[in-house]
Amino acid sequence: MTAVLTSTRIHKNLSPEQLIAQATSLGLARSSASGAPVVLTGKFTGRSPKDKFFVHEKDSQIHWNDFNLPLEEKYFHLLKTDLLEYLNSKEEIWCQEVYAGADLRYRVGLTCYTEFPDSSLFTKNMFIQPEADFRSDWTLYQAPGFQADPAIHGTRQENFAVISLHHKTILIGGTGYTGEIKKGMFTVMNYLLPTEKDVLTMHCSANQGKDGDVALFFGLSGTGKTTLSADPSRRLIGDDEHAWTEDGIFNLEGGCYAKVIDLSPENEPQIFGAIRGQALLENVVFLPNSNAIDFSDKSITENTRVSYPLSYIPDAILPSVGGVPKNIFFLTCDAFGVLPPISKLDPEQAMYFFLNGYTAKIAGTEEGVKEPKPTFSTCFGAPFLPLKPSVYAEMLKEKIATSGAQVWMVNTGWTGGGYGVGERMKLRYTRAMISAALSGALKEVITQTHPTFGVEIPLCCPGVPSHLLNPQNTWEDKSLYRTESDKLAALFAKNHEKFSL
Repeated sequence: MTAVLTSTRIHKNLSPEQLIAQATSLGLARSSASGAPVVLTGKFTGRSPKDKFFVHEKDSQIHWNDFNLPLEEKYFHLLKTDLLEYLNSKEEIWCQEVYAGADLRYRVGLTCYTEFPDSSLFTKNMFIQPEADFRSDWTLYQAPGFQADPAIHGTRQENFAVISLHHKTILIGGTGYTGEIKKGMFTVMNYLLPTEKDVLTMHCSANQGKDGDVALFFGLSGTGKTTLSADPSRRLIGDDEHAWTEDGIFNLEGGCYAKVIDLSPENEPQIFGAIRGQALLENVVFLPNSNAIDFSDKSITENTRVSYPLSYIPDAILPSVGGVPKNIFFLTCDAFGVLPPISKLDPEQAMYFFLNGYTAKIAGTEEGVKEPKPTFSTCFGAPFLPLKPSVYAEMLKEKIATSGAQVWMVNTGWTGGGYGVGERMKLRYTRAMISAALSGALKEVITQTHPTFGVEIPLCCPGVPSHLLNPQNTWEDKSLYRTESDKLAALFAKNHEKFSL
């Protein structure tokens, strides 16, 4: 017999104010100085990629790898039955009916059931609210208090995120990290839109200039995707997930999920200003004897977060739909201090860097990391891509060719040496370089070819000291720079080998 929700009292589509009040009364949330509620997500303060599964179903096009792990269908049914039995044992649960996809032609309805009201608030913040009659296509069940038994349910450990394409269902349990909800549905859209609608999905942020020119920002966590797209001089379309049709782009979400570690009103005024009302802060720490947030405190996690509706960003584009992109930025945080702060890519180089999806983790961001650690995440989003990387790469290649978009690589990481020796590129310089690229100021600038990577480096840029533009100039030991540059290039080449197999 199919498992269903039965005797539970379901709070359906409550307002943010009601959800915050309930989360507070249950002891799950505490109000911050700005009025935004603060919650803890428990043991898990980030996603657990090794515990994400697709149900192994006939005729699916899943590309099985370390991020797309198979789960037998019998285990899916056991998990769903036991998870729903757990939810039915609760006095109350919460439900939100929302959409993924700002373009009405491609949106997907999601009914999201959660064990706690704060998770329901997150869902309300992050997805698109129905204006009229709601059509549900997919169902998501999230129960942080339910733990799987690997011997019975076929999981790796007690936490899990399971997607069934056939049953149009997502099961999340054993973890209170709300990012699993967001990325679970993003993963679904990354399957549905390319295979069923011939629409490219992308892990990128997007904004639009006064003249309607659209820019995309690809990048892994910590590279500045959210920060750089929240530009006061441009209108935000979205900070993380988009799709590209023949007409232009649209946001897959209705909100933003920003990192807030070391957040300040000077460096990130739009994000700082969004922390109010129904914005939901996760795993941040209060200053002693107050309800003011210490954004520098990493004692719980470096992955402190806030979710808020897109409307909290001044002059954001709503509905979040834009035209065909004119500029595309690949963001990388190069902790080796090798890559130029900005460089111009030709179409072949764009595909090379897109498939590699490079950044570097630094000491303190992950247990056991003592020195910079290169990280390659295909298409800047490997954990969320259920199809072969070549599918997304070929679609992007075609989009670049037909649109004429210019692709840039921007290093938001180190200069003058690697982590621990050099210093991180100042945000104001990175913003100036991106602004120059967007305005066309770099179009006719004389460039120099990087001797190792072959990309074109502008030799001057308004608002940026010229010596910073060529990274070799910032190193005292030029021969060491060339050695480190060759090392990084070799890592790129080795990683890229798997795409030619």
